[in-house]
Amino acid sequence: MSDARLTALAIDALRRGWPIAIHGADGSLALLPIETADPARLAAFDPTGVAPVLLSAGRAVTLKLANQRDAAVPDAPVLIDRTRWLDFAAATALADPQFDLQNPLMGPFYATPLAETAAAGAALALARIGGMLPAFFALPGGSAALTITPADIGAHEDAARLTIATHARLPVAGAEHAEIYAFRTPEMPGEHVALLIGTPDGTPPLVRLHSECLTGDVLGSLKCDCGPQLDAAIAAITASGWGILLYLRQEGRGIGLINKLRAYALQDQGFDTVDANTRLGFAIDSRNFAVAARMLALLGQDAVRLLTNNPEKVAQLEAAGITVTQRVPHVLPANPHNERYLATKRDRTGHQF
Repeated sequence: MSDARLTALAIDALRRGWPIAIHGADGSLALLPIETADPARLAAFDPTGVAPVLLSAGRAVTLKLANQRDAAVPDAPVLIDRTRWLDFAAATALADPQFDLQNPLMGPFYATPLAETAAAGAALALARIGGMLPAFFALPGGSAALTITPADIGAHEDAARLTIATHARLPVAGAEHAEIYAFRTPEMPGEHVALLIGTPDGTPPLVRLHSECLTGDVLGSLKCDCGPQLDAAIAAITASGWGILLYLRQEGRGIGLINKLRAYALQDQGFDTVDANTRLGFAIDSRNFAVAARMLALLGQDAVRLLTNNPEKVAQLEAAGITVTQRVPHVLPANPHNERYLATKRDRTGHQF
């Protein structure tokens, strides 16, 4: 069983640029996160300069290493041999694809056999949960002040531990008769919120699951449709008589704000939103809507009409025990900046407009 406390401690260490160790069934790895470390920390972690670089399979494909035997297994962690030119700056360039066009890599780079596959896979999963680039310097058999096992690592947020922290009346533009509920778990620094609009009348509420989007919701970004979707959802719920807007703290489809901005940089280089995510080493969509199901259950709702174009939201809610009596389309006009983004959602992620 995973240990959310150890997951949180490990993520905190990685975000501070501290090494951790993961002990798996097939061996141990000491790991230094490339994104948050620096040359001095690398020298302290690996004074002899032998630690190879651990990357995701998606990044290995980008670097054209997947034709090498030791990097050819899809979705498996890839270990890059440490050569004299693979210093901290070169490793940073290996880790972050947004700079590929600016930093021609010296190379060549070679994949090397990886015995500690369980620890390596857990390390990449931990980085993704923490919203960090899945890339490390790795020392087989090494140790660190914090040592965990793959079994300790689970979702950074356990939906079952979600509770209502408080609630209050909150008139908002487009819905003057509304209440806001705040939810949190012990593990997460941020809170999810629900906006209850109107008065329950015994019918399934119209519900919108809206993932946080700082750029769209607050800054009015035209690269996505999040801001207009948020406003239109409040209007639609108000018009329906009553319903609930769930505002989920899952920025960038669960990869976090910084990685979302990295994905934006890759989109400016010509990649669509799907390829941008996978080049960074992340899943196409990392969100967990079990959190939304738990929020609805805490609000006393087990059946909803869902305002969405995304069948995955329907599937995850129903898998978590929430009946979706109707999927209500949520379609807004495109603009010149998000036309390709919307087409990608339709053609590559199964959205139904």
